[in-house]
Amino acid sequence: MYLLGYDIGSSSVKASLVDAYTGKCVAAAFYPKQEAEIIASHFGWAEQHPEMWWHHLKLATADVMSSSQIKKEDIKAIGISYQMHGLVCVDKDQQVLRPSIIWCDSRCVGIGQQALEDLGTDLCLSHLLNSPGNFTASKLAWVKRNEPEVFEKIDKVMLPGDYIAMKLTGNACTTVSGLSEGMFWDFKENKLAGFLLDYYGIEPSMIADIVPTFGEQGTVNKAAAQELGLQEGTPVTYRAGDQPNNALSLNVFNPGEIAATAGTSGVVYGVTEKINYDPLSRVNTFAHVNHTSQLNRLGILLCINGTGILNSWMHHHITPGIDYPDMDRMASSVPVGSDGLVVMPFGNGAERVLENKELGCSIHGLNFNKHQSKHILRASQEGIVFSFCYGMEIMNQMGLDIQHIHAGRANMFKSALFCDTLATVSGAIINVYKTDGSEGAAKGAGMGAGIYSDHNEAFASLECLAQIEPQVLQRDEYLSAYQRWKAVLNKEL
Repeated sequence: MYLLGYDIGSSSVKASLVDAYTGKCVAAAFYPKQEAEIIASHFGWAEQHPEMWWHHLKLATADVMSSSQIKKEDIKAIGISYQMHGLVCVDKDQQVLRPSIIWCDSRCVGIGQQALEDLGTDLCLSHLLNSPGNFTASKLAWVKRNEPEVFEKIDKVMLPGDYIAMKLTGNACTTVSGLSEGMFWDFKENKLAGFLLDYYGIEPSMIADIVPTFGEQGTVNKAAAQELGLQEGTPVTYRAGDQPNNALSLNVFNPGEIAATAGTSGVVYGVTEKINYDPLSRVNTFAHVNHTSQLNRLGILLCINGTGILNSWMHHHITPGIDYPDMDRMASSVPVGSDGLVVMPFGNGAERVLENKELGCSIHGLNFNKHQSKHILRASQEGIVFSFCYGMEIMNQMGLDIQHIHAGRANMFKSALFCDTLATVSGAIINVYKTDGSEGAAKGAGMGAGIYSDHNEAFASLECLAQIEPQVLQRDEYLSAYQRWKAVLNKEL
């Protein structure tokens, strides 16, 4: 008995087949092999063709079915993880009307800010738990204002994962978790955010039907079965945005539990039972995968744009020809605090944690007679960690007590220096696991299909590769470096 998980990213689409009994991945594939195209016809825009996601999903499915040699009827459930906040518009024939406006598109910042000012900060934050911001509802408002001929043809609007589920089953549906990430959900009233829809002139009928995050959301129809080589009637039983799904993949379900990633951008995602928000919207609150009207489970999401992308820039421009492990060894040869060198890692656009200021990346205290490239490498990693800790302080103020961090072994979490610094400054124990989003989506499908009784059974096989504890003897040195970094940041702000 097997479970099939998809992860629909902006770079690639990954498929994983998981043995439901052992919890082990038996086959995985991703397409395209180079990063997928992002259309940027104007500065700040970012779009992708949803049909491209489906094309790469077909290739990944064929690959895992061929390499695993399992029978299609042995796949008992399908789960979907997807890039958050994207907008997909379809007509009554379920045909895509325009390219998807994806998560990193910033054209709607002004629209969301105007909505916040017109509707009132207290109303928006108390009901949406966020500013309308640059989220899906504001993207739809942009289409209404700038492409009225497209808007008039819209039958349903969806998130990227909803589109994939529709292609698999023929059903246009969504989840409360998905609606919350698009600013379509009113947490105070526990229903669609009618006040924001009214303000933007969006008919509630455009919103797809709501289905549970876990449970049957439709079955693979004849057309999709023929295209993918899957069994007609296979149920789709789970879907979630990539960050809630990453938390699920790491068995993070309960208040106080924390999941983190550190790829191009970095995310700290903590679960709380309190309906809470940051008054300055520096972090975002969404419905977690196990949130219901009877059980509050909210995910507080901190996103730092300038994390792994800084380390990658250093790799290509400061130490070309040196691989990442050697970069880490060079950086580790420098004392804690990088001999006074400070790096601000904010070179990847406006940072929400800094109230949407765009500071850029900068180096402070550089001494030509003392500092070398290895100092810049260490100060960069420390700057990334310190930006995480800065945001985590906001999360602490919202009631999250961060004592344990769960992370997959990928990107910055492969660096011992990064992990040691984060554990020591935050005071949290870091557990690093072997997992990824598509495997998590497969196990989520197992939960939704009732194959697993609960999340603990589903993730019983989750393998902890390392546990990193704070370096108590050096903590004062780390905290001193962090305070020096914050002093520089405060001057920049």
